[in-house]
Amino acid sequence: MSGGISPVAGEAPTILILGSYPSLLSLQAGEYYANPRNAFWRVMATIFGVPAHLPYGERTAALTARGVALWDVLWGCRRQGSSDASIRDGRANDIPGFLREHPTVRTVALNGRAAETWLRRVHPGLWNFPGVAVVVLPSTSPAHARLSLEEKIHIWREALAPGKD
Repeated sequence: MSGGISPVAGEAPTILILGSYPSLLSLQAGEYYANPRNAFWRVMATIFGVPAHLPYGERTAALTARGVALWDVLWGCRRQGSSDASIRDGRANDIPGFLREHPTVRTVALNGRAAETWLRRVHPGLWNFPGVAVVVLPSTSPAHARLSLEEKIHIWREALAPGKD
């Protein structure tokens, strides 16, 4: 069983974006959303003004400066390839503990249905965590091409746009 990537968070995050578990490319790079075909960084560029072409450390610093934290529902699992559908024996990250340590988080955004499925399985009470809304957003993975990039950006912006009440 392999381990995931540590959370990326600033001092006072207001949004926690959770994927299910990193892709093989992300695990090898030690970076969230390292697959250039994944639309995540293009979505973040549009919504939060974080240029997708910046080096990873600068992108994550800019994102955390805007109150966004990144992590995954799972810290480990068995999986062939990078497909969420092949995840077995998922082991949970301590998402409730993260929220207790970061009481400024108001929104947990799930990057796709696999993240939702695993979160419901390993932390079913999170939907009732005081003061935190959980939203399920379309996956930015290239495996989920049902929606265009523009449609994904629109949905993500509606849920997470800065200044949104």
